[in-house]
Amino acid sequence: MISNSDRIKEYLEKEKSVIDNLDIKSINMVFSVLDDALHNNKTVYTFGNGGSGSTASHMVNDFNKALFKSTQCVFNFRCLNDNIPTLLAVANDISYDDVFLYQLMGRLTDNDVIIAFSGSGNSKNIIKAVEYARKCGAIVIGFTGYDGGSLKKMANYSIDTNISNMQITEDVHLMMEHLLISMFYEKYGLVDNKKLVRIFTEGNI
Repeated sequence: MISNSDRIKEYLEKEKSVIDNLDIKSINMVFSVLDDALHNNKTVYTFGNGGSGSTASHMVNDFNKALFKSTQCVFNFRCLNDNIPTLLAVANDISYDDVFLYQLMGRLTDNDVIIAFSGSGNSKNIIKAVEYARKCGAIVIGFTGYDGGSLKKMANYSIDTNISNMQITEDVHLMMEHLLISMFYEKYGLVDNKKLVRIFTEGNI
């Protein structure tokens, strides 16, 4: 058997380093924005390309379904990736650069929040949607990697991995999403950490 021990250790060490250097204040601010969205009935739109799109969709499942089941917190999350016919229609009839922007036009308000996932922070369809959100007065949260790109500069709040590695960036973004829901579990009823661990390990979410 070929040993990959060194490669495995290298990858894990890089991931640990990213986690150790995350901006705790920024994560806490994102939690506060989402907590405000919960209490003020704000719509939270998530979106991203590729693996980032998967995380955006995963986040909606966790906040709309998992949290409600265990805490009765009623979030209104919507993922702009999840309506495939709409994505294909906009991409085919207009432009792939507009697949997220188009879904926000005429719907987004200054009472809403958008969460954009982009490893590079420079995807055209992400930036066009963020530019529109800023014009509407919506709060922009960016999950980025590398140097953060344009998204980090435009976001009101951001969680940035600051590493030039897409796989680790996407790993950490999903980890931060799970961290955020765990914070809501603990704030709204699941203060027993043993119970929280059991929910995750036994697959009761």
